[in-house]
Amino acid sequence: MTAAPLIRPLTRPWSALRAFLVGEAGGGVVLLAAALAAMVVANWPATAHGYEALLAAPLGPLDVHQWINDGLMAVFFLLVGLEIKRELIGGQLASARRRRLPVLVAAAGMAAPALVFLLVTAGHPGLQRGWAIPAATDIAFAIGILALLGSRAPAPLKIFLTAVAIVDDMGAVAIIALAYTTQLNGWALALAAGIVAGLVALNRRKVGAVWPYLAGFALLWVAVLLSGIHATVAGVVAAACIPLGHRPGQPDDAQAPLHRIEHAISAPVLYGIVPLFAFANAGVSLAGLGWGALADPLVLGIVGGLFLGKQAGVMAAVWLAERFGWAHRPGGAGWGQVYGVALLAGVGFTMSLFIGGLAFPAAPQLMGEVKLGVLAGSLLSAVAGYLVLRGCAMTPPCDASSIPSS
Repeated sequence: MTAAPLIRPLTRPWSALRAFLVGEAGGGVVLLAAALAAMVVANWPATAHGYEALLAAPLGPLDVHQWINDGLMAVFFLLVGLEIKRELIGGQLASARRRRLPVLVAAAGMAAPALVFLLVTAGHPGLQRGWAIPAATDIAFAIGILALLGSRAPAPLKIFLTAVAIVDDMGAVAIIALAYTTQLNGWALALAAGIVAGLVALNRRKVGAVWPYLAGFALLWVAVLLSGIHATVAGVVAAACIPLGHRPGQPDDAQAPLHRIEHAISAPVLYGIVPLFAFANAGVSLAGLGWGALADPLVLGIVGGLFLGKQAGVMAAVWLAERFGWAHRPGGAGWGQVYGVALLAGVGFTMSLFIGGLAFPAAPQLMGEVKLGVLAGSLLSAVAGYLVLRGCAMTPPCDASSIPSS
């Protein structure tokens, strides 16, 4: 008797992340419910200590929190990377012209928040090490909010924000490596490069089995983790090496490894890993932080960077791209819809908290302010972005047909 295949073939191509983005808001509800539960547990005296102890509990070479953030979330980035590859090759980002906008927007959306932060904290040199805290967009939470909107947010906008967030996170990883990583392991980096070369070779040889790619992804994750670079980058890099089987003018190959892997991991990732990630990271303890803390320079710098800097950078990049003919708004979206997405780009959470820990590793009081600033800025951006996009779905002036392109 032959062994069952690791991942069963599909009868047709199936885009898991797109289905999540344009379908029901169930995944977004689960995600946000997990974040709310984390806030309650982290601030309820009866459970706060247990919550912190559980996340800090050692589990082999990492603790529980690290396994979630560095391990499980690498699988989420693998799923996102697969969808982005699909869009780059045969979807919304298939042409060079369409690719320009996410890169321009991500770059401006990182530079503007950093500038706002530096301006606000200009009189406090000790705080300026945190300049990159408001620079990154949290893709998991941003996608969750878009999922809550369901069909009110057009699919091109959702895919655009996903692409921007991916480029954004890659930029954040580069910042960590250059500005906050004190030591890199050259041997581990060389090993990672060798593994990537092996995955590329599998692709070029048109290997159709999925297990070699999954094994390569696991090995790459270990190498990237040991290198000192944030381990989740392994997911995106591995996804870029997995065959899609797309041919211009022809339908996608339903049996391609990309489709089969995407189908197999989508449900566990979107309804298991992502909510677990939210529960482990959104539990910000507000103990000892009064309302007056909102006026502290560090808190103001982070809130200003996330809420004001992000929307300014994103909107300016889109306007300049259209003004000079470099790129066009995604799917012909109206400016109101673009503004809603610009607001959602200010949802920072994970990478912002991670960078905050690197910027102020030995300052618990400053880390309390970092958490407050990230929470306040992200919440403000999330609520405002949701309301703007919901309003645009009900108001004709927000429609693309009502606003001429520049």
